[in-house]
Amino acid sequence: MPQMYSLELGKAGYIIAKDICKVKPGESVLLTVDSVSDFEPVEAVARAAEALGAKVMVAWHSTLQGYGKTADAMMPAPLKACVPVSDVWVEFNNQGLLYSTPWEEAVNNGRTRYLCLSGMDKAQIVRTLATLDMDLQTKFQSKVVELTKKAKHVRVTTPAGTDILFENAPDRPCLNELDASTPGAHFLLGQIGWAPLEHTINGKIVFDGTFTAGAEADLGILSSPIHLTVEKGVVTDITGGKEAQFVAKFLRDLNDPRVYNIAHFCYGVNPGAKLCGVCVEDERVWGVTVWGMGYQGSVFCGGHGDAVTHADGVCLNSTVYLDGEKLLDEGVVVHPQVAPIAREMGK
Repeated sequence: MPQMYSLELGKAGYIIAKDICKVKPGESVLLTVDSVSDFEPVEAVARAAEALGAKVMVAWHSTLQGYGKTADAMMPAPLKACVPVSDVWVEFNNQGLLYSTPWEEAVNNGRTRYLCLSGMDKAQIVRTLATLDMDLQTKFQSKVVELTKKAKHVRVTTPAGTDILFENAPDRPCLNELDASTPGAHFLLGQIGWAPLEHTINGKIVFDGTFTAGAEADLGILSSPIHLTVEKGVVTDITGGKEAQFVAKFLRDLNDPRVYNIAHFCYGVNPGAKLCGVCVEDERVWGVTVWGMGYQGSVFCGGHGDAVTHADGVCLNSTVYLDGEKLLDEGVVVHPQVAPIAREMGK
């Protein structure tokens, strides 16, 4: 029986399996999904991977109640075993396995290509993947990465009150999320992220989009801003309304001072993404910036490293200065080397 988005999901599943994950005949492809997730996108990718000649396995399991290493003890043993031995692993879990111990084993084994699509339903998969012009997307993101890597000094402001400065390290990678063709961790396309020099990050960050630290601290779209004071790469104060108070208590109760470390900074550049309360899509809304706290993946080659969990917050309508020149102006791309490409993309 045809369902809503059936044809579009077929296209998106093909794009994920063939163009993003580069699935090859004979490879083992693992798709993980928990009990509260939309199953239709999983089926679409499974069918496409099977058609490409892969050996496909779908692991449907109970929903965990923890995030990062707090989830280790809750994970079924068979799930822990199959994750790091896969050639390709696409995660659809609403409560992500991201930053857990099996995830670390998988993304650091030199073999597994991991793609995070956590919590995304069929409508989100369609609008962030099936409708994009991949040639323009690749051209735009690659040029933004080039401009970013050249910049030493970066300033970010927002109408909500963000005003923060930092320096880049030229030897650290600037992650360009376009595909998952190499071993390691990859995420939904439409994001560019990196770890600035931690001790140079100083100022104010105001989350006015969304905030999440896994299911136990997923606030979704915020009703009031969360204000963070950052000194030398560490959050030293959290203020605001009830949501800010919740975040402050949640982090304090983890009893791990490393959760206050700034882990990464990102741009959102997916023209189809909408602010919806699902972290993976929210972080890719055009013109937002994202700050991660706590666990710092090894892929960033940063100086903070491990923590018991990870949290992400979204800042809307961001203005970004690269060595004093504007890349974004309240969410609008204005840099002369990339603005014409953005206009072609309809942004």
